[in-house]
Amino acid sequence: MYDFANQPFTTLVVTFIYGTFFTQVIAENEIVGTMLWSRGITITAILVAILSPIMGAVADRGGYRKLYLIFWTIICILGSFLLYFPQPGQVVFALIAFIIGNVGFEMGGVFCNAFLPDIAPKEKIGRVSGYGWSFGYVGGLIALILGLVLFINPEVPLFNLSKETYEHIRATNIMVAIWFAVFCIPTFIFVRQGRVDISEKGMVVKDSIAQLRNTFKNIRQYKELTRFLIARLFYNDGLITVFAFGGIYAAGTFGFTMQEIFLFAIILNITAGLGAFLLGFLDDVIGGKRTIQISNIGLIIAALIAVFSPNRDLFELSVPFVGQLIITGKTFFWLAGILIGIFSGPNQSASRSLMARFIPKQKENEFFGFFAFSGKATAFAGPFLLGYLTLAFGSQRYGIAVVLAFLVIGSLLLRSVDEKAGMEAAET
Repeated sequence: MYDFANQPFTTLVVTFIYGTFFTQVIAENEIVGTMLWSRGITITAILVAILSPIMGAVADRGGYRKLYLIFWTIICILGSFLLYFPQPGQVVFALIAFIIGNVGFEMGGVFCNAFLPDIAPKEKIGRVSGYGWSFGYVGGLIALILGLVLFINPEVPLFNLSKETYEHIRATNIMVAIWFAVFCIPTFIFVRQGRVDISEKGMVVKDSIAQLRNTFKNIRQYKELTRFLIARLFYNDGLITVFAFGGIYAAGTFGFTMQEIFLFAIILNITAGLGAFLLGFLDDVIGGKRTIQISNIGLIIAALIAVFSPNRDLFELSVPFVGQLIITGKTFFWLAGILIGIFSGPNQSASRSLMARFIPKQKENEFFGFFAFSGKATAFAGPFLLGYLTLAFGSQRYGIAVVLAFLVIGSLLLRSVDEKAGMEAAET
């Protein structure tokens, strides 16, 4: 249920709606806006990389997993609410509010993920993780439809919000905050934390730091886990960059309107939910590593299409019962988006389930803290390079090309991971 609650934040705020609004309305222009948005993503990544390992260890030693989940959820809700207020030109205010909300979202995910080994047996972790991701995409889909129907499409938006001052777009952030606040409640009520050996209060931080040092010292015992996390540094950075700039790229390069971006996001959420749900079963059959590799190949193909599709008419196609269709670069970008939707959900779901299989008992929070760290330690690189290349060449195509490099490198590194050996190491 937590995935259902928090997904609208990343869907509406990070990927499609607010990011596009920021680059086209709040910032000076879309090139400068893309660069500034990349800075916001970069700062988020650095903060999460610093916070997640130590807070994960503290949660393990002190039994604070659920408390931290609630705390970071509140932070995300607050940041989302604040995003309603920035006006055109107020880039600093907008970025600060975004960073607050995004850090809350990412840190909440650390402690949500850490519950997975408690609620699912290892032989069913893949499908349970897939169910969570697919249910999350359903939440994002419903929120997108509500935003489109209530705020974007009507001539007079709900509550008579002004289109001249962009209130109808800014109000989607308040909708996200309310959505998260309401639908996170079942998780807080019904999910129970497993029993842990709690340190004395005065020793929690000291013991946590010692635990982290011990983990680094004995990391060779978990060499498959280490290889996996290194590979994930790269392919996940490619995904983060896609999620952070998908809507921005669609609007800036292919001229998508806000209505088209909403429709694009709806299609992506449908395909992502189906992909995560169906390939969750595949994860349990062929393993997490193979599922990730299949998804990486699909994402690489999608990135190639997105980078090289020209923004012009390409050819005409005669379709029975339909007539003549003009195939454009935008048509191929839609295809790329559908492929990203199909394979991004399984990629994230299988990564989470593979991590859960590699984790020793009583170290769920600490190791999922490292999981978040591996996802954020270099996560600034993709957005930073995208922003730099976009500004340097005056084109978003050069920037989005970095996604290809990260996906290819991550896929190659993942080949060295032995899933069976990693699971055996977790049992010893």
